[in-house]
Amino acid sequence: MAQVIIQNLTRPHAPPLTATYCVSFLCQLKGLTFRRAIGEQNGLLLVQTHDSKINAAIHMLFMRFSIAVVWINSQTMVVDTREAFPWQIALFPKRAARYILETHPDRLNDFQVGDRLSIEILEDA
Repeated sequence: MAQVIIQNLTRPHAPPLTATYCVSFLCQLKGLTFRRAIGEQNGLLLVQTHDSKINAAIHMLFMRFSIAVVWINSQTMVVDTREAFPWQIALFPKRAARYILETHPDRLNDFQVGDRLSIEILEDA
């Protein structure tokens, strides 16, 4: 499965994240469900085919911990951020997004609406 490095170009002081690049339906369906935790430097990047509010929705069913959610559009600009809590049924972004970054809740303040990000795909692990 491919890994990506995500860097906030607007806030370069924020350390980069290493995330799993999640394109397949099964990968996205499973997401972070049933995991016990996520590292502060790690994440999961859910990738859609195009910008959408509906397709960028997530659920927190069967989650054991809170996460930071960062919605990113096709131009790699942050369009929404939110902390998501276990068992929330559905969370939709305020604006259409193509990418959904799920990471440790302590990283939420590293991203703000309007920030530009770099997403660098690494070789398959």
